[in-house]
Amino acid sequence: MTSLAHRGYIHLGMDVSRDSIAVAILGPDTDVPVIEKISSDPESVRRLVKRVGRPSGVWACYEAGPTGYELYRLLSSMKVRCEVVAPSLVPKGRGDRVKTDKRDARKLAGLHRAGQLTAVAVPSPAQEAVRDLCRTRGQMVGDLTRARNRLTHFLLRHGLVYRGGSKWTRRHEAWLATQHFDDAALALTYRHYRATLALREKSLEDVEADLRGYFATEPFADAVVRLGGYRGMTHMGGLCIGAEVFDWRRFPRARSFMAFTGLTCWEDSTGLSQQRGSITRAGNSKIRAQLVESAWAYQFQPAIGETLRQRLAMVSPATSARSWSAQTRLCRRFHALAQRKNVKSVVAAAIARELAGFLWAEMTAAD
Repeated sequence: MTSLAHRGYIHLGMDVSRDSIAVAILGPDTDVPVIEKISSDPESVRRLVKRVGRPSGVWACYEAGPTGYELYRLLSSMKVRCEVVAPSLVPKGRGDRVKTDKRDARKLAGLHRAGQLTAVAVPSPAQEAVRDLCRTRGQMVGDLTRARNRLTHFLLRHGLVYRGGSKWTRRHEAWLATQHFDDAALALTYRHYRATLALREKSLEDVEADLRGYFATEPFADAVVRLGGYRGMTHMGGLCIGAEVFDWRRFPRARSFMAFTGLTCWEDSTGLSQQRGSITRAGNSKIRAQLVESAWAYQFQPAIGETLRQRLAMVSPATSARSWSAQTRLCRRFHALAQRKNVKSVVAAAIARELAGFLWAEMTAAD
């Protein structure tokens, strides 16, 4: 079967790995693709396209993966139409237990010609570079959390528990500085844990300082300011979400964006039977983590603190009004759900899903 939009093209299904590419060449008048295997270097790709036919008559596709978008950009520079498809949305048969590069390439070519593959949005090189820096920050946050946990668990094993309030504050830091061990090996262990923690904190500070230079840089400046006007979000959070999404209008509805974040519930319904469960976690994990972190701010009563007031001073009155509307609803929802749910993290995930809808509405609004 051939989709009307895909008729007349020579389709290339490409299974891409680090050193090689398995290519299924499916002509417009045949149902049996020709399978080749080429090197993944640019010159080999150019020779393949030259051998297949006119670049304008070729339509290639490959799955998004660790090799990134360089092949897409190479083919685009050669005037070859190319799509990067979402691996998780490629149709798979339950009984299909054999997976090879050639079989995958053959499947991609056939499904692409039938119009059954879903393409992902490809960022520009500049957008991808900032996104990589934002993801580096996320990794630094994870490294810092692990360093803090190791130190806390070490102290707990030796009967030292901080009971003076919130951790990782100045008071907590002063308490850590007073702890000492008589055993030399324990003292050295504690010193190494503290040194690692200081290094992780410095690394995070450095990468955040670098990211602040992009707050006013297009095309991120609008998302930084507008998303920063919402409670629980910061300009840093706005930049990280904006760098991941980069094109909000590719989502036709708020529900589409919610699904992209992986915050919608899975469902298995048929006939009169309906089954719903936990969130799918099938979307962008970076955005999901940021939204859940922001959702915790709505467990308190609606209010505009000094920090939020400063960020709201930078947005339009319409954005400020939408921000307040979102805050009043989400705070009320958080309180109502917390009365029914024993696990607060479930409530935070539900609020994060609704927050995603408000942010989509904000970034697709006319003003």
